[in-house]
Amino acid sequence: MTAPAPLNTNEGPPGGQAFWLRASDGVRLRIAHWPGARGTVLVLPGRTEYIEKYALVVADLARAGWGALVIDWRGQGLSDRLAGDVALGHVGRFHDYQLDVATLRHAAETLECRAPLPVLAHSMGGCIALRALCDGLQTPAAAFSAPMWGLPLSRIMRMGIRSMARLARPLGRDTAYLPTTGPQYGLPSMAFEDNPLTRDRAQFARMQGQIRDNPMLALGGPSLRWGAAALTEMAALARLPAPDLPALIGLGGNERIVLPTAIRAQAARWPRAELVDYPAAEHELLMETPQTRNDFLSRALALFGRA
Repeated sequence: MTAPAPLNTNEGPPGGQAFWLRASDGVRLRIAHWPGARGTVLVLPGRTEYIEKYALVVADLARAGWGALVIDWRGQGLSDRLAGDVALGHVGRFHDYQLDVATLRHAAETLECRAPLPVLAHSMGGCIALRALCDGLQTPAAAFSAPMWGLPLSRIMRMGIRSMARLARPLGRDTAYLPTTGPQYGLPSMAFEDNPLTRDRAQFARMQGQIRDNPMLALGGPSLRWGAAALTEMAALARLPAPDLPALIGLGGNERIVLPTAIRAQAARWPRAELVDYPAAEHELLMETPQTRNDFLSRALALFGRA
């Protein structure tokens, strides 16, 4: 544990602190901790996300008596960016995210976080969490919001991304942006109308306001290497047995960021998982309209309380 890191939010409960830590390969990560009497939820964000985005979620957890431990994954938030272009969403290997999970677990021990330590994971965080669980991460329960267990790409597109990354890597060019993306890709350039993230206008404005006020939190499109590595990881996870623990899986009815059929397939072969559909929701269940958001969080908290 090193010197405190900035935590630019007034939305979370009191008592939150952020810290810099080093993963085992030397990458500097930012984590934030809020204590709680009932236990500590490990919050694993999605791609492009950062600690401050989850401040309202942490506040909801606190009202239910839970603490939280939240991470900025490598390559995003205020953790080390891994390419010369700081807007590029890049990672050397997808498995490197497991070094971040290990660092988070070590932080939980160092900070003497109260057990139990259930997992709350969104999108890419759901992919990282599933790998960690399959590799032996000990947790009593996990809740997944629109987990990235597949992407809505055609077979030809998946083959094309892998081929481009393979050809570009020897030339050092697999740090190029995935086709159709770029430094302003995603939320920074998105209009609220027909956006694929949330139907809650206030939450949408809040998210855009955070990156406008703190440009260092912004992230653009992913790299070719990230894309190829993510596809390989998701395909590998689809072949593994489901973890032996209770899980909640939430899926929006208008999901367009991740692949609903992959989520349903994983849920169907997970004996202790419950899949809950939200017909009126987009991708960001934790940043959705109050009815959707509150229902998903209530179900997650009930699961954590039973575990």
